[in-house]
Amino acid sequence: MLGKVKFPDALLLLSIFILAAMIATYVVPSGKFKRTVNEASGREVVVPHSFEQTEAAPVGFFNMLVAIPKGMQQAASVIFFVFLVGGSFVVINKTEALHAGVEYIAVKFSSHEMWVIPICIVLFAALGAIQNFQEEIIPLVPILLLLCKRMGFDNLTAVAISLGAAMVGASFSPINPFQVGIGQKISDVPLLSGALFRTVFLVIAVLIYSIVVFRRAFKTKTAGETTQVMESGSFSIAHKLILLVVALSFVFLVMGVSQWDWDFEQMTALFFLTGIVCAIIAGFGANRTINAFVEGFRDMAYAGLLIGFARAIYVVLEEGLILDSLVNSLFVPISQMPKMVALTGITLAESLVHFPVPSVSGQGVLTMPLLASLADLMEVPRQLMILCYQYGAGTAELITPTNGALMAVLSASRVSFAKWIKFSIKAYVILVLLGIVAIYIGHSIGYS
Repeated sequence: MLGKVKFPDALLLLSIFILAAMIATYVVPSGKFKRTVNEASGREVVVPHSFEQTEAAPVGFFNMLVAIPKGMQQAASVIFFVFLVGGSFVVINKTEALHAGVEYIAVKFSSHEMWVIPICIVLFAALGAIQNFQEEIIPLVPILLLLCKRMGFDNLTAVAISLGAAMVGASFSPINPFQVGIGQKISDVPLLSGALFRTVFLVIAVLIYSIVVFRRAFKTKTAGETTQVMESGSFSIAHKLILLVVALSFVFLVMGVSQWDWDFEQMTALFFLTGIVCAIIAGFGANRTINAFVEGFRDMAYAGLLIGFARAIYVVLEEGLILDSLVNSLFVPISQMPKMVALTGITLAESLVHFPVPSVSGQGVLTMPLLASLADLMEVPRQLMILCYQYGAGTAELITPTNGALMAVLSASRVSFAKWIKFSIKAYVILVLLGIVAIYIGHSIGYS
């Protein structure tokens, strides 16, 4: 009898994808869309019906290897964010303020622990819906792990109630600027139009996801954890000040991203400063602070590698000139089918495209100009095509191993991708079916 097949390590899995992308450059005909700058969004977008085959540009083995450092370079801002956030939270963790705060919260919820999961899911779903939070959740991993452990839930639950919930919120959001916002701008559809329809299905999606997470969390709950007393000492004034500084850093994070056009460089600097301030409050000396940061850098090294390797897949496909070919070959044949079948096919195709293009905004820029044109040819509202893109790409975030943020959070939470996919595939299937139902209803009622 054959032994149980072991799921490959995340880094090995991404390496296999990079190799497969290289092989594809020798098999898939190369081609390119013309591009222009969209005045509404200010982004460079595809010109519909402009696809032309080009001279083959296969990526050799050595150039495939070169794509890995190129991917790291392109994702450098995210990688450095992960490194410095990891260092800062090791500093914060060594102050034991997190343990003391989590202990305090756990005692307060000791008789109402079932509320922890839905409260967290709603909170993170709202963050996802508003601002597409993903990488920003990485700093919260230590707090979430402590809270879930104190309540008797495992590490996967911590990922599910945070990043997973944020992905669901973003997928069905009526206002997410990085998905529905880009889609509506590129498609020349009024911003925030159709918000009520999307909000209804956002509520349904969050409710369904909450039930899926809730059932698994309590099925795997560890008995007796909720009565464990952690050795974190009393909840001192220094602990409270440190947690206040951490809380304020997240307030500034939200304000910076939403109001001040912050990017990862500014967020990285914010958390680096947070770690330093917390070390000062705790009375750490310079050497102890530096050693804690270095320990955090070591802990986040693997997560940083995952982000760079994930980006390398995109680099290989782009340099091999087959990324546009894959998009063109997926969507154009589907558009010739009956409308309802075509809309389903386009939604599923958007999920497939998300593997080589794990950025929802990048995917929107790549595919929405084409989908807007297909909508006119098929005589369906462009708003429906935006839903196809939003629900297809958004829900695929749950299962995409090329998503650097997902792999980084799983790594920081010490949850294998195999274990995560076993849980998330069920949620993905249910939610993508919900999205298709929403598109069918939208088509039936003339949603535009």
